[in-house]
Amino acid sequence: MDFSEENIAALFGHEAAEDEDISRLKGYFFKGNIYGQIANDLPIRILVGHKGIGKSALFHVAMLEETQRGKLSLLIKPDDIAGIGENETDFLKLIREWKSGISEIISRKALISFGQLHEGWRGKLNEYGGKFIDYLQSTFKTDAYANLDASKKLIVNDFLKFGKIYVYLDDLDRGWQGNAKDIRKLSALLNAVRDIASESKGVSFRISLRSDVYYLVRTSDESTDKIEGSVIWYSWTNHEILALLIKRVEQFFGRSRTTEELTRMTQASLARFLDQVMEPKFDGSGKWADVSTYVMLMSLVRKRPRDLVKLCTLAARNARMTGADLISTKNFNNVFEEYSQGRLQDTINEYRSELPDIERLLLGMKPSREERKNKSGYLYSTELLLKKINSVQQGGSLKFHSGKVADTKDLAAFLYKINFITARKERGKFIDRRYFEESRYLSHKFVDFGFDWEVHPAYRWALQPDNMKEIFDSLKPSSMD
Repeated sequence: MDFSEENIAALFGHEAAEDEDISRLKGYFFKGNIYGQIANDLPIRILVGHKGIGKSALFHVAMLEETQRGKLSLLIKPDDIAGIGENETDFLKLIREWKSGISEIISRKALISFGQLHEGWRGKLNEYGGKFIDYLQSTFKTDAYANLDASKKLIVNDFLKFGKIYVYLDDLDRGWQGNAKDIRKLSALLNAVRDIASESKGVSFRISLRSDVYYLVRTSDESTDKIEGSVIWYSWTNHEILALLIKRVEQFFGRSRTTEELTRMTQASLARFLDQVMEPKFDGSGKWADVSTYVMLMSLVRKRPRDLVKLCTLAARNARMTGADLISTKNFNNVFEEYSQGRLQDTINEYRSELPDIERLLLGMKPSREERKNKSGYLYSTELLLKKINSVQQGGSLKFHSGKVADTKDLAAFLYKINFITARKERGKFIDRRYFEESRYLSHKFVDFGFDWEVHPAYRWALQPDNMKEIFDSLKPSSMD
C-alpha cells in the first residue's frame, strides 16, 4: 500500500471533524446507540464527553441529515456568544441576558441563512417578546424568498408548516478555566436554554460539553439537577472503536459497511479487515509477545477516536519513510514516544486553565528510581496513589485557577477526571480499565471500590522515554469487552 499523505488522510480520517469534508465524514461516521439519543425531537440533549471523543463529529452529521430532510438547523459557536452576561453579577438577571442573547443569535443566523437579515430585525423580534419561532415564521411568510434554491425552499416550507428548529451549541467550554465566573456563566446558559425550550415549543437544543466541565458545573450548582435527565454521556467500548476503524478502512477500499453489520462481527473477524493496512500481530516483548495488533491499538488509545487516528497516522508515516507497504511492529515502536508526548501535551494544554501547574503534577507521576527497581511504577493502590501525589506536593502546593489550594485527594480526583489515571482491575492476562465518564463517581473520596489505579498507557513513553522494554514489562493489554 502507498502511504502517501492523501491516502493516510483518506484511510484514517481527519483528527478534527470540523476540518473533514462533510460528505466523507458522513460516509465513515460510526452511528452508534448514542446518535439516536441526541438526534431526535426532544427539547434538550446535552452530550457530555472528553475532547477528541467525537462530539463535534456527531453534531456535524446530525445537522447534515436534518438539512437533507428539509429541517432548519443552526450551529452556535463560542464566538457567537462572546460577551453575553460578561458584567452581570445577579444570577437571575444573568439567566435573562442569556435568554435574550440566545434568542437573538438564533434569529440572526436563521435570517442570514435565507438572505432575510434586514434593518430593524432586532426591534421586530422584541415586539414578539423574544418568541423567535413566531417572529421567524411571520418574517418568512411576509418576505419574498423566491430566489432561494430548492433545498432551502424545502427547509423554509417545512419550518412554516411545523415551526421546528434544531439549535446546536458546540465547543462552549473553549477557554474554560474552572473558576466561579465560568461556572456561573455556564449554569446560567443551561438554565436559559431550559427556559427557552419550555417557553418556545418547537425548538430542540443540543449542547456539547467536556465531561470534566459538566461534572464541575453539576456539583457546584444545585439548579442543574433539573437538566440531568437530558444529559447523554458519550463513551466508546473497545468493540465500537475497533469497528469505527474498520469502517474507515473499508470505505477507503471502496467497500461499504454499515455500523450494524460491523458491530455484529466478532473482534477477530473485524481485525482481518486491517490485513491490507497493517501486520496482524504485534511482535512485542513480555506480555506483548505475539499480541494481535488491534489489541495493542485499543490498549494505547484512551477510547477516543482522535487518539486512534493519531497513532495510526504516525505509524503510517513511519511506514512510508521506511518504504514499507504494511504498518509493522517496528513502525509502531518508532512512534510510541511521539504519540505519547502528543497526548501528554494535549492534556497539559487542555487543562492548564483549570490547574495552572498541571505540568509539574503530571511529570511528577514519573516512576521513581525505587519504583523502577521494584517494577511498581504507574500502578497504585489508593493508598500508594495518594502517597505518590503527596510526594509531588513536596515541591510546593498546587492551586486551581480559582486560587483554592488542591489537597491530595483533590489532585487524585483531578487526575481521574482528565483520564490521566484510570481505575483498573486484573482479569487474567488482561486489564479491565474504567474511565471517568464510565464510572464518574468511582473516585469520590477514594473509598475502596475494589479497584486500583494506573497511569494510562498513552502517557508512559512521555514520562519514561528511555526504556521501552521496561514499559511493556509493566503493562498488560486491555480487556476487549
